[in-house]
Amino acid sequence: MTSSYTESPTAEAAPSPASGEPYLQLDGITVRFPGVLALDQVSLDVRRGEVHGLMGENGAGKSTLLKVLSGVNQPAAGTLSLDGVEQHFGSTKAAIAAGVAIIYQELHLVPELTVADNLMLGAMPNRFGVLDEKALVARAVRELERLGEKIDPLQQVKHLSIGQRQMIEIGKALMRDARVIAFDEPTSSLSSRETTQLFRIIRGLKAEGRAIIYVTHRMDEVYELCDRVTVFRDGRHIDTFEAGEGLDRDRLISCMVGRSIADVYGYRARELGGVQLDVNAVMGRGLREPASFTARQGEIVGFFGLVGAGRSELMKLIYGAVKPTSGEITLKGKRVHFTTPRDAVRAGVALCPEDRKQEGIVSIASVSDNLNISCRRHFSRFNVLDGRKEAQTAKAFISKLAIKTRDGDTPIGTLSGGNQQKVILSRWLAEEIDVFLMDEPTRGIDVGARSEIYGLLYGLAEAGRTVIVVSSDLAEVIGVADRVIVMKEGRIVGNLPKAQATPDALIKLALPR
Repeated sequence: MTSSYTESPTAEAAPSPASGEPYLQLDGITVRFPGVLALDQVSLDVRRGEVHGLMGENGAGKSTLLKVLSGVNQPAAGTLSLDGVEQHFGSTKAAIAAGVAIIYQELHLVPELTVADNLMLGAMPNRFGVLDEKALVARAVRELERLGEKIDPLQQVKHLSIGQRQMIEIGKALMRDARVIAFDEPTSSLSSRETTQLFRIIRGLKAEGRAIIYVTHRMDEVYELCDRVTVFRDGRHIDTFEAGEGLDRDRLISCMVGRSIADVYGYRARELGGVQLDVNAVMGRGLREPASFTARQGEIVGFFGLVGAGRSELMKLIYGAVKPTSGEITLKGKRVHFTTPRDAVRAGVALCPEDRKQEGIVSIASVSDNLNISCRRHFSRFNVLDGRKEAQTAKAFISKLAIKTRDGDTPIGTLSGGNQQKVILSRWLAEEIDVFLMDEPTRGIDVGARSEIYGLLYGLAEAGRTVIVVSSDLAEVIGVADRVIVMKEGRIVGNLPKAQATPDALIKLALPR
């Protein structure tokens, strides 16, 4: 059975969110982990035909709530009801059978399988027990058309961009025709076109009377999409507001973080030194023409562009993760040649990757191991690890960046996405680095933590380090950068100082003609 979410003939029959009875009701949900009270008597309801926003800092309990809803986590107390009937989900299979779909920020796709295989995973069409490949491809094509994606259904998922993978994850969940659908930071890797398409899909689902939970850190999305918004803090339900223009942004932020944040970017001007990084005619995979730019000591250089513009690919060429075919890189006046990322780190260049799950962390290892994985060479003697020093380093950065974890021995895979990102940042802050390549450094990170991270970036720049921030968030790149370089279709097409880096100017450069 498939959803008709791209059509809206049922819109008139959909119940009004303002007057409809709750379809999903959670009452007094409590979840405990060793040493952590993840959810403390949380109550929440979502009505038919409603998009209910869920906001809060990383570690506030949002993801834990979704895992209760999906059957991954079992609550120690409280009840969950659908359409007035109490439910007990002992597994994800039980939640899916009851009509619940969760679209997580961290993707659950099989990279080696095709797009069609991933879309239909767990529900493969068959004839007499044999896979019906023709039907498989046909259903995948229909779903891709509904998503507005022009992707070969027989292409392996590992060759897709992060944004395309996100849309496949969304399609996989929507094909189950769920009555309750939860989106966890769904636009964090999407282009503006894909975001527009996603919003169209969600509005169609709303018109059909689905109950939708929408987890986001982006205020603009709450105002544009949500009917109500609930704020979590420290595992507790703080308040629920009617969304819309009447909801004050400062009030919402203060409710989330427990304090006032006047300017999340907090830009701080500074004196710049000489050229620290000189990239000259570098060419390689993902670029359509050689790229050249310079970055000075104490400078924060923003890189903006649409998905597929080549920004991440250029960072990997600089870092030695991908071998350039031509060009040269000069660091502090000395020509360097990085054949591996290890060469780059030892020369003083570090990359915080866009895809932290696949490229940034070792999910089964501890927070301490992930944080110390590079800098441990500085305090190891005769290839013997110094456990005491590593524990001290981990403890110091857990405190400095306010990483929400029980301790340094906690597996990093159990942390929220934003806290995983903080561990990666700590890894490089613990190193002797002159140039920081930050690819989407605040992806999936809440407003309070973002403000702290921006402060760290300014601190690095004030200490004479060079910081390059790759971001799809237009407001972010304008807010933090001294200068913005724009890329389009594998080329650098603009280089604007802060005074000229207006939204209109950047968008005009980034959009295809």
